[in-house]
Amino acid sequence: MSISVFLADDHAMFREGIRLLLGTQKDMEVVGEAGNGRDAVRQAAKLCPHIVLMDIAMPDLNGIEAAQQILDTCPATRVIIISMYSTTEHIFRALKTGVKGYVVKESAGADIIKAIRTVHGGKQYVSEAVSDIIRMDYLKVRNMMAGQSPLERLSTREREILQLIVEGKSNAKIAEILFLSQKTVETYRSHLMQKLGITDLPGLVKFAIQQGLTSVD
Repeated sequence: MSISVFLADDHAMFREGIRLLLGTQKDMEVVGEAGNGRDAVRQAAKLCPHIVLMDIAMPDLNGIEAAQQILDTCPATRVIIISMYSTTEHIFRALKTGVKGYVVKESAGADIIKAIRTVHGGKQYVSEAVSDIIRMDYLKVRNMMAGQSPLERLSTREREILQLIVEGKSNAKIAEILFLSQKTVETYRSHLMQKLGITDLPGLVKFAIQQGLTSVD
């Protein structure tokens, strides 16, 4: 039986490259793909593939939040993060979510097949660059895993809204995306800023990037 793989990355050319790479493997099949986190969650919930390859820097819903929602819906699915970001914060949030693999994009070609086979076999896989960061920042990662990230002060909905805010979407647009009233979005926005002790948009953007919630360029 083939290993079913779902691709989630906002760069179509990267998805095509991975699709061609996996096409060389007789026991792997790409069953779907998405260019934003929210679409990835919707499609993966229907397919429940063996493996989801997920970029962190996904629009509308970042890869880590999307991974959490996919794992909640499809517990047997295993998520592998493929990202150009390898900061301690990104790695910490991904591992705490329950993803089983973390591959840095610059080494994805060499690592991705091995990562899929390893994770599908029930083990965890991280690329060498990520292993080095974990070793160098061991105490920081351990303390972060044991403690509470500032993001954990926020609810899942508040984190979703925070990402959409820092991506520049208006309250009205956020309400449309999340099927909420504009008043409800305004209330969430006020609450999350109070919880974080942040009073302006630049502060929210800086916080979101520092915490690995988004990678606004």
